[in-house]
Amino acid sequence: MELAIDVRNVKKSYKLYDKPSLRVKEALSLTGKKYHKEFKALRDITFQVKKGEMLGIIGKNGAGKSTLLKIITGVLTPTSGEVKINGKISALLELGAGFNPEYTGIENIYLNGSMIGFTKEEMDAKLDDILTFADIGEFVYQRVKTYSSGMFARLAFAVAINVNPDILIVDEALSVGDVFFQAKCYKKLEDLKNSGKTILFVTHDMGSVIRYCNRAILINDGVIAAEGAPDKIVDLYKKVLVGQFDRKSEEIEDNKKVQDGKDWKSYMLMNPNGQVYGDQRAEIVDFGIFDEKGEISNTVRKMKNFTIKMKVHFNETIENPIFAFSIKTTKGTEVTGTNTIIEEIDTGTVRAGEEIEIEFNQIMRIQGGQYLLNLGCTGYEGDNLVVYNRLYDICCISVISEKTTVGFFDMDTTVKYQKSNK
Repeated sequence: MELAIDVRNVKKSYKLYDKPSLRVKEALSLTGKKYHKEFKALRDITFQVKKGEMLGIIGKNGAGKSTLLKIITGVLTPTSGEVKINGKISALLELGAGFNPEYTGIENIYLNGSMIGFTKEEMDAKLDDILTFADIGEFVYQRVKTYSSGMFARLAFAVAINVNPDILIVDEALSVGDVFFQAKCYKKLEDLKNSGKTILFVTHDMGSVIRYCNRAILINDGVIAAEGAPDKIVDLYKKVLVGQFDRKSEEIEDNKKVQDGKDWKSYMLMNPNGQVYGDQRAEIVDFGIFDEKGEISNTVRKMKNFTIKMKVHFNETIENPIFAFSIKTTKGTEVTGTNTIIEEIDTGTVRAGEEIEIEFNQIMRIQGGQYLLNLGCTGYEGDNLVVYNRLYDICCISVISEKTTVGFFDMDTTVKYQKSNK
């Protein structure tokens, strides 16, 4: 087995000081007194990547993914351990990394090429391919500080993939840009993979990990918590997100079911900026999202069944309460939703002190991405709509998509194709 990347026992620690003066005080201390706290970003990372493999690296923000990639590319030095690289690396560690904002696009192309190790003549030969892929027109002659984030992404990705690297490292760079450019980038990634290039792929797009990667590793709290088939690692990542993953055991414990006495919402990724309002005559006391396996999770796979549940406690007797949910984009566009009136459910009279549990069961047809969940309990008193309790943008709902069509939702199209006998 020929390795492209060999990471052995890599650790990375940082000294954190409450104020800058303590750094000097520690350096001048005659007794060797320490004034810092040690933060261990990476605790003991070991893994190998075979030549021609596409490895997905997933984990929560702050888990250590970007630190690891910077060590692999030589941007950072590990505190201990070693990394062996077999081949030329091209990396997109973050949007515009390695670009000088005062330089034009053309000047940054040559700058990036020289950083990778190419001569001006070699970059001259690659220039047309880079410009064609980036497709930003005359903006390539403007200083990059004037670029939109989409143009930045186009140029950075075009440079990274057209320098013909042996190893390509991509860290969340494809989350910027329109859907057509993203599709173009993923097609290029697939082409590079099929041509035998090695790719390290860090993303929060779990659908892309499942679709494109040969293998995946899950990093949690600075250690590799698990590695294996992408779909299995994504399932474990879903547990990490809701606090149900126990990395201390050799085998993953069966934490699929909600623990007795624990609220569903305690497993949700709550939005700290969510809005709660209403006259509280009825209160949504608990809620949760359940995937196709019945496991509580903020993450749902596209074209799979999922359920939204909520418990509502009634402080007063209410006639015909209305229960509702809707899903919005992070920019505020309402994508879908329903309520018990639309679904022609007769909710009748709910007495004071009673608690109702309601389920909305459906197939997830929204495109992959991050969305926000809204929940509500309302009712009509005469002609007036009364809000008893509404939870707006209360938590995140992530959709994993292995196939992305155009627009907000997928019509689950089937295609019939045949050649004429003429």
